Amino acid sequence: MTYGVNERFLTWQGEGAWSGQCAYFIRLHGCDQRCPWCDSAGTWHPEFIPKSIERFDAAGLADAVPIDKPFGFTVLTGGEPAMYDLEPVIDAIREKSNRPVHLETAGHRPIRGNPNWITLSPKPFAALPLRENVQRASEFKLIIEHQDDIERALESIEDRRNGAPIYLHPEWSQRDNQAVQQTITGWIKKHGSPFRAGYQLHKLYRADFDDPNARRTWIPLGGDESRGY
Repeated sequence: MTYGVNERFLTWQGEGAWSGQCAYFIRLHGCDQRCPWCDSAGTWHPEFIPKSIERFDAAGLADAVPIDKPFGFTVLTGGEPAMYDLEPVIDAIREKSNRPVHLETAGHRPIRGNPNWITLSPKPFAALPLRENVQRASEFKLIIEHQDDIERALESIEDRRNGAPIYLHPEWSQRDNQAVQQTITGWIKKHGSPFRAGYQLHKLYRADFDDPNARRTWIPLGGDESRGY
């Protein structure tokens, strides 16, 4: 088993319960969801795939994590990381760094391995998350582009465990859309816990771009259906 790595970089987590904390991100290559507003289309879209992709076995990828840096956890993201057998690499990174490993996934594929934290972001317009993954999730991230997105996404995670926080994120190209803002605000004021307002804070700071290993290819946000993303 080898892992295609689109990029790997030191930054801080900009979303969810661990927001603001130093983290090492590994973005694996490949995705079969192809969200129309994808902001990491370089992991799958033919127009944005980088000319070279690093490949590592589990031990090699664990060795590539800079354990001399003060990050609190490693994040496996994508693309869709669950396209890979994650058990060997999760175990290797955790043993090498002596720190937790977090996973960000759409949840529609079996999760092979035992990450310390699972962020599940369902894509109701594509393949729905598996029930077993919904029950394992530590937190949920719902991307809100339209006013009816919340209810549609919640239908796909009905089997979630009690207390797992649900973050409502404006889709980045709609972050200044007052209708989307009001939808999120109104929902939280009406329903309270476990719903929380979310945002991609790292984008405001451009935190990821400070690391030389981060990809700097400009990819349009919001998608362009005529170009297949």
